[in-house]
Amino acid sequence: MHSVILDEPELEFGGAARHIDPRFGITNYGPADLGAADAPRAIRVGLVGPADQLDGLRRWLERCREPIAAKDEKYPHLFPEFPGCDTDRGLHTTLVFSDRNTRVISSRDLRAIETADQPAALVKAVSIYAEEIRTLADENRVDVLLVARPEQLIDTAARSARHLNEFSDLPVQGTPDEPAPAQFANFHDLLKARLLHLRQPIQIIRRSTWDEATRPPEGHSRQDEASRAWNLHVALYYKAGGVPWRLLRNPADLTTCYVGVAFYRSDDGSSLNTSVAQVFNERGDGVIVRGGPARISRTDRQPHLARPDAHALLLHALDAYRREHHTAPARIVLHKTSAFTADEAAGFQDAADERFIDMLEMSWVTSSEGAAVYRPGDAPPLRGTLVALGARELALYATGSIEFYRTYPGMYIPRPIGIRPVTPTRNPRELAAEVLALTKMNWNQTRLDGRLPVTLRTANQVKSVLRFCPPDQAVATRYAHYM
Repeated sequence: MHSVILDEPELEFGGAARHIDPRFGITNYGPADLGAADAPRAIRVGLVGPADQLDGLRRWLERCREPIAAKDEKYPHLFPEFPGCDTDRGLHTTLVFSDRNTRVISSRDLRAIETADQPAALVKAVSIYAEEIRTLADENRVDVLLVARPEQLIDTAARSARHLNEFSDLPVQGTPDEPAPAQFANFHDLLKARLLHLRQPIQIIRRSTWDEATRPPEGHSRQDEASRAWNLHVALYYKAGGVPWRLLRNPADLTTCYVGVAFYRSDDGSSLNTSVAQVFNERGDGVIVRGGPARISRTDRQPHLARPDAHALLLHALDAYRREHHTAPARIVLHKTSAFTADEAAGFQDAADERFIDMLEMSWVTSSEGAAVYRPGDAPPLRGTLVALGARELALYATGSIEFYRTYPGMYIPRPIGIRPVTPTRNPRELAAEVLALTKMNWNQTRLDGRLPVTLRTANQVKSVLRFCPPDQAVATRYAHYM
């Protein structure tokens, strides 16, 4: 067993400039697609929600055109100022909204939501909002829809998502027109599942994000105002088709397709487990692919694919990659949330061979590892700490103390993720460095310390939405519709 501390991966921003932190990179150099013909210089935002929320939300978005001060001076790198959202600073874009592109949820509908019992209130809220959003989207005058959720609505989750077993969803009864949500349904996932056919992505926002007088819901904490502005505007920029940052790529490197495979149970229990793959490239472009059924193994109680299903899934992913990028990748990196069986590995290899792709790297990436590392004193391990427990078993701290921030920014004791390659085609340091870089491709937050690589983080997000979609439903292929 030996350990090493990896360098913090750099990202690419405007003018091919580099920085380790997304916020400083954007502030200093602009987004990665700065100057590109298709970069969004103006983002047409549609607004949907209660009248009193929309008035306050618009005032806050207007405020965000100008800089928002940093939280304090103690940790200037952890809590930097927001540079403002305009064409001459930050993301070099502007948000455009108007009364014509606004749909107000009526007081009558809000009362109907508020007086309904759970889970009927959740179903009713989704139906009411979906109708207004469709009406605005059909007019085709906006790029992104910003949705202010009902303030009093309570999601039906009975306990924190961190305690859920991903295979424990229970079937429930409903009507053909409005099926009842699953035991752990929520407004975000149900609404997105209902609207996956739209061209425009939606961004759901809570009142506590923009209104300092409103407390966050129980179990949630509120970030400082500058951080909230950063996270919202980067998400809107990405959903409008922009590229906030990208992975570094040497021109001599092989073009790579990153694939994440996860599993989920449909909300009505009618199907066991279904695989879902996300396909990314260095730019962060994401394509969603649904696979066939999976099975729980009696040996390890984990979900697995049969060899033909693994073969078909990767072929489907490669087809999606070609449609998106008009070429085939030279290399495939495949991450999965469960161990690889011999049949799965053979099925994926069959697909790579069929498409004449010589380099296929498969790794089981676990959400936690049993191993732990300690530093002298009280500080947690540094992010980037890599421990080789064996030739095919690595423990990587993707969260931890960060020298650039001069602190540990988390609330709980950090735990490493596990990386278990099927065949060690590269040395452990290179393999882990790529996984660490992929943790930074997260457009839902702008800090540099994501925990899971984008392949599996988005696979988990996507399956939370897809579990409410019947197998024959057409779904969006852009990741922006799920985040």
